[in-house]
Amino acid sequence: MARTCELTGRGTKTGNKISHSKRHTRRTFKVNVQTKRIGGMKLALSTKAIRTLAKIA
Repeated sequence: MARTCELTGRGTKTGNKISHSKRHTRRTFKVNVQTKRIGGMKLALSTKAIRTLAKIA
């Protein structure tokens, strides 16, 4: 399963990992994706999307 939210489209981001000696190496920031059943369908949703749906409902 790809780490993307099926509702908002949020995906993996990239950035710099900065060590104690301030060296910069590339790293990835993965989205926290959870599977939830909404309206009889299983969706892979980010936790931010789940919170937004709970706020609306």
